[in-house]
Amino acid sequence: MGRVHLMYLHGRIYTCKYCQTHLALVEDVVSKQFHCRHGKAYLFNKVVNVLLGYKEERMMITGLHTVSDIFCIGCGSIVGWKYEVAPDKAQKYKEGKFILERVKVVDFDGTNFWVSSEAQVGGSDADDAGD
Repeated sequence: MGRVHLMYLHGRIYTCKYCQTHLALVEDVVSKQFHCRHGKAYLFNKVVNVLLGYKEERMMITGLHTVSDIFCIGCGSIVGWKYEVAPDKAQKYKEGKFILERVKVVDFDGTNFWVSSEAQVGGSDADDAGD
């Protein structure tokens, strides 16, 4: 196994809640209208310092998608997922994009995003509300 090389981002960023590894730039947010089991989630054009898990099919609120969990390379925590395939034409815009769960990241100003009382109790980590 090789040495891990971290990318350091400059500007307003989101970091891993557990180890502060840089994950994404604020300017790469596509949508803040997604939800997961723990509450809010954001859709990003790109993220850094993550490893992809295995591809798997998951049923989400907006239908069946092929996704891969994404893991922080700093600490190994699951921080979200990548949309690999969205069979529905209306969901194609998600393909190749990433979800970061807000409860698992720290905002650019250093604030944590806590689980709200409105967060879903059941369901998959991959439940999303779509746009």
